[in-house]
Amino acid sequence: MPMSDQIITAAAALAAIGIVAFAVLHGWQSWLALKQRELERIGGPAREIEGGAPLGAARIEIADLKERIRKLEAIASGVDL
Repeated sequence: MPMSDQIITAAAALAAIGIVAFAVLHGWQSWLALKQRELERIGGPAREIEGGAPLGAARIEIADLKERIRKLEAIASGVDL
């Protein structure tokens, strides 16, 4: 009979671990949903330009546009780059 007691104990421990894991997973998903709602409420991540690029990408894009304008102005004035 000691073998069946060990099996019962192991099965109960496994069931307990499963229940705890399920509860923790449910809590984690609920926390993520809460944070998602908070982000949606404040308007999401900051965006600088219409295309929705994040802050760093917007700065790079603006620098690229400035460089293109500089080149077009040089072409219009007849300066060869």
